[in-house]
Amino acid sequence: MASLTFKNLCKTYPNGFASVKDFSLEVADGSLVTLYGPHGCGKSTILRMIGGLEDITSGKIYLGDDLLNDIYPRDRKLAMAFQNYRLYGHLNVYENIALGLRLRSLPRNVIESRVRTAAEFFGITDILTRKIRTLSEINKQCVALSRALVCKPKVLLIDEDFSHQDEKLRERMLADMIRIHREFHLTMLYVTNDYNEAIRYGNLTVFMRSGQILEVRENPDF
Repeated sequence: MASLTFKNLCKTYPNGFASVKDFSLEVADGSLVTLYGPHGCGKSTILRMIGGLEDITSGKIYLGDDLLNDIYPRDRKLAMAFQNYRLYGHLNVYENIALGLRLRSLPRNVIESRVRTAAEFFGITDILTRKIRTLSEINKQCVALSRALVCKPKVLLIDEDFSHQDEKLRERMLADMIRIHREFHLTMLYVTNDYNEAIRYGNLTVFMRSGQILEVRENPDF
């Protein structure tokens, strides 16, 4: 199961600032959930705690029946798409997409199949041999999403800054996000401070302010 369960999740920094306060939520398997609120409300911090990039002060996060608190970040069955694509300029597109699979020592034919499938999905098969530094920002975004998908995560986390606040990048990212959800039925969390995006995309919208949930609204039309 790829459900996510948050139980009384809190994040307080050493200076005493409480970024997340008693966050509790059930995310069903295969759901697309948007976290909406102003900058600094704690929504991106929640994604980082799921991914293991931020320590949890208190509370619990479960992926299915597995307590993520006890699992090293590299062993969590999820993928993250944050602002820094973390692509390697000296490698070509194919090598960047395949890198995580090679580190896991998967067979060459499996790597080839997964990379080709992802590249076809995002329409980048014609640039697989190009170096990252020669690509447009839209193509870099597609490479980053391809790299996330080839690892076959149970959960995909996408931060609003992944599109660098560029309108064309954002439109492409949102379109790809919906395609990924419908094609692969992944559990997905998307962070945004755009109200129209929040209520339009996803099965569930979580409204946040000052680290707390104000409202959870279902979207029956999605």
